[in-house]
Amino acid sequence: MKKRRRTDDLITEGINPRTKDIDKNSTIKIIEVISKEDKKIAEAVSKERKNLARAVDLIVNHLGKGGRLIFVGAGTSGRLGVMEAAECPPTFGTDPGLIQGVIAGGKKALWRSIEGAEDSKSEAQSNLARLKLDGKDVIVGIAASVNTPFVEGALVYATKKGCGRILITCNPVSNSNLADICICPIVGPEVIVGSTRMKAGTATKMVLNMLTTASMIKLGKTYKNLMVDVQPKSDKLRDRANRIVMHLLGINRGKATTLLNKSNWNVKAAVVMGRNGVGFKEARERLARCRGFLRDALK
Repeated sequence: MKKRRRTDDLITEGINPRTKDIDKNSTIKIIEVISKEDKKIAEAVSKERKNLARAVDLIVNHLGKGGRLIFVGAGTSGRLGVMEAAECPPTFGTDPGLIQGVIAGGKKALWRSIEGAEDSKSEAQSNLARLKLDGKDVIVGIAASVNTPFVEGALVYATKKGCGRILITCNPVSNSNLADICICPIVGPEVIVGSTRMKAGTATKMVLNMLTTASMIKLGKTYKNLMVDVQPKSDKLRDRANRIVMHLLGINRGKATTLLNKSNWNVKAAVVMGRNGVGFKEARERLARCRGFLRDALK
């Protein structure tokens, strides 16, 4: 018979004494109570900054060798991982295969809860097997309650394949062998007992934002604080591309658009062309020699 998971010792499953009578409160008081609890999230994440930095360096090292970044989770954690992966191509111009998300229960679980899926270690391993992992890849397990079997199974499989392993959880980790780096923002009991889509979910989203954004910065996907690898595939993003070129070169919109058209809307190439007075081919060659780092290509 399958052994039941115990959750009574998890911080995220604890009863929050500050919200035990929340159902008696007025609407404004309920909002104030939730807001007060949410203020603790940023501080909890900040306390993990050294582990976050270590995790970013691990990711950059592996991606620099041709590896991939793969988020794995169930329920809210899985949805956050998939969403983070989906946001990277338009923001940083990454290939869709570079950063991926795997959720227990598959695509259906993105919009419909499939709670039992998180209990299967074998499903996680099957999903990762289809991705043909190797030692260059990094697996990020996301499990607010730390002991999610789906995530455990993924990290064990990643160990066998020699991958980099990171665990994000909102509970203390006792088994340090599960991952190379553990990021544990302890946000305390939830406003509604066990509802980890709240404080734990917000903390997880903050951690994921930091991991991807810092990694992309280190890989040359930004210049200053500008997303110069933006993929201008909508009116909004084309406008952003124009504004970036205008800002960096000190030119008007018409000239920026001309440069972008000549560079096939490659923002980095357009900036090199405008700053250095070279054609598209030369601009691309300069960027290639500098591994895509615009700051180096402009020297």
